[in-house]
Amino acid sequence: MLVHGAGVRAELFRPPLPRTLVDALLDDGWDVWMLNWRASIDLPPVPWTLDDAAAHDHPAAVRYVIAATGAPTMKAIVHCQGSTSFCMAAVAGLVPEVDTVITNAVSLHPVIPRFSRLKIRTLTPALTRLTPHLNPGWGDEPDGAFARLTRAAVLAGHRECDNAVCRMVSFTYGAGRPALWSHANLDDATHDWIRGEFGEVPVSFFAQMERCVRAGHLVSVSNRPGLLADYTAAAPRTDARFSFFAGEDNLCFLPESQQLTWEFFRHHRPDGQDTLHRLPGYGHLDVFFGKDAARDVFPLMLAELAGPSR
Repeated sequence: MLVHGAGVRAELFRPPLPRTLVDALLDDGWDVWMLNWRASIDLPPVPWTLDDAAAHDHPAAVRYVIAATGAPTMKAIVHCQGSTSFCMAAVAGLVPEVDTVITNAVSLHPVIPRFSRLKIRTLTPALTRLTPHLNPGWGDEPDGAFARLTRAAVLAGHRECDNAVCRMVSFTYGAGRPALWSHANLDDATHDWIRGEFGEVPVSFFAQMERCVRAGHLVSVSNRPGLLADYTAAAPRTDARFSFFAGEDNLCFLPESQQLTWEFFRHHRPDGQDTLHRLPGYGHLDVFFGKDAARDVFPLMLAELAGPSR
């Protein structure tokens, strides 16, 4: 099962490239399920938190796939906030049917650039009074006075390309120009394609992530049954084998994010079965839609899927 991040959709894994991750998985013999959870721009926008997805979306999706296929176990490739929320569910013991998890960018320890820390600490309280959401799509289609003002301010400071959505993505999610990929890693068709792949992200998410960044690890913001208050306070309640992927050039979540979570798992499970891949020359999303990802990244993921279960 492929799980996307915040403010995008399952089609994230099917960019206009000759060979996508979906193609690689199908060619390798896997049944591929692409999940649109409540953060998807293909669904009506709602306020949400990571707690919502961890307690409801991911366990329900896993149960559905298991019931539909009749398989006793399954595997997941999860990205960004799909990864954080899925890891919350896994560490809390809510998805026991999953025996392998490949996570990209961030899992239990969100570490962000210094400028991003400043943004999320200072802007989030103001945003809660000004708008229910941010939307990188405002780069092409601002839908009100606040959206137009935000767009103008961002584009004045981000001049790295002529794609206004690309520039808005960098402001919304990171601290680079660009923040989520290297332009050198994207072909022209993919760089243009991203204009339609980013949408609304609720301020409720940024408020939770600010608390997590301040804590140094994921924390719940609700009292939902089954969730944990602190996801690093004790050993993970899962037997799944984890493989952590991190682009060395990621300016959304620094590679130390995955390094710390891998070390957390290694501390509690020193058998060496959980792995870490730090990818030179890659950032946040070019791991999936970089023009050379089929050569540089997908074989590593396929090898991890073929590895032994714990």
